[in-house]
Amino acid sequence: MKIPRVIIAGVTSGVGKTSITIGLIHALIKIGYKVQGFKIGPDYIDTSYHTLISNRDSKNLDAWLMNDVIGEFVKASMDSNISVIEGVMGLFDGISGKNDKASTAHIARLLKAPIILVIDASKTARSVAAIAYGFMKFDPRLDIAGVILNNIASERHERYCLDALRGVCKVLGIVRRDERIRLDERHLGLIPTYEDISVRERAREVAERVSLQLDIKRIIEIAENAPALDYTVKKRKEKREEIRIGVALDNSFNFYYDNNLQRLRDYGAELVTFSPINDKIIPEVNGLYIGGGFPEILAKELAENVTMINSIRKAAEYLPIYAECGGLMYLSKSITDFDGKVYDMVGLFDLDTVMTKSLTLNYTYASTLYDSIIINKGSIVKGHEFHHSIMQNIPHDAKFAYQLRKGKGIDGSRDGIMVKNTLASYMHLYLNDSMAKKFVESCSNTYKY
Repeated sequence: MKIPRVIIAGVTSGVGKTSITIGLIHALIKIGYKVQGFKIGPDYIDTSYHTLISNRDSKNLDAWLMNDVIGEFVKASMDSNISVIEGVMGLFDGISGKNDKASTAHIARLLKAPIILVIDASKTARSVAAIAYGFMKFDPRLDIAGVILNNIASERHERYCLDALRGVCKVLGIVRRDERIRLDERHLGLIPTYEDISVRERAREVAERVSLQLDIKRIIEIAENAPALDYTVKKRKEKREEIRIGVALDNSFNFYYDNNLQRLRDYGAELVTFSPINDKIIPEVNGLYIGGGFPEILAKELAENVTMINSIRKAAEYLPIYAECGGLMYLSKSITDFDGKVYDMVGLFDLDTVMTKSLTLNYTYASTLYDSIIINKGSIVKGHEFHHSIMQNIPHDAKFAYQLRKGKGIDGSRDGIMVKNTLASYMHLYLNDSMAKKFVESCSNTYKY
């Protein structure tokens, strides 16, 4: 199967991969391409920028979370003209220093995708050639087709870098140092585009300015020369049933893998979005899915929406509720924000959330201790955790679904706290078919609330 594709990789984190990725997507759309965006790794936020610029849901590609990376890529790319894949961290950075598993390089090999390497040239000149040469020679199995130089200060700086790279590799973009193309960040990285119109406007401006500094013609040639992939897509017949799952979606809760939502639809669920900030009560549904996000940022607004809190408390008596990270925080008794202010939350779990300066960032690996609304006892699950909070006042008799072999979870070794038909974890999961099917089946055993 012939799929034009290219990976935008970095020599490290923070070199401007997202800005350059959305600039490339914007440039391609301007000349008539239908672009499918991807993000390597578990990141939810960068995909929101791709989605904004491309007007198509960007997908994640993760060799730790997914069983079939090639299949997920091919299925998402089928009705597009070109796929643009943003890498994670540095090109070879994965889950270990011993190998590059789950890295951008790992995905590039799986997808046989050409790589364009982004180098931040702000504090260097001739040394960019040594950087490019080292990356090109480190793993000869990779196709590093060229580089984009970011943060070029002047025409003289540009000339020095181009002279150094002559005969080493192709230069496919020269992006000048400019505060107007810097995307705003917060404690977990970029600010999600869902939160504010100003964030969306800034992203569009960045995409436009960067797009003018890329060699689009040569990048297209590289993408179109990517080798064919040997993969046959099996079409799934989507079920149509009367099962409605409420999905929390607003400025506080918007961390969802698009494929998770699609798998729930595949197994017969109609997804109905609602806002814990703005709506008074939950919609008429058979179950709830409260994903990750930033409830600490709008904790005051969440706490003040008492009718919604009461609606969820009442629904928990009857309905399955699945929550991840931000959803876990919202279902705890309280959130203490970075300024030490305490806000009352739903209180389904006898836990208190406290924001901290310490970052928890891990891939996770766990065995299941009990049957739950999404998975059976004795199963193995893989996920990831990414947060600046901890849980305090954990009851000694709390029931947990997962025993962690990798990761911290809620209490350092366990995750997935359970009360009645509610399951909430710090761990984010990429739902496989059996998980999605079981959650829909759990919801089908209830009456609409």
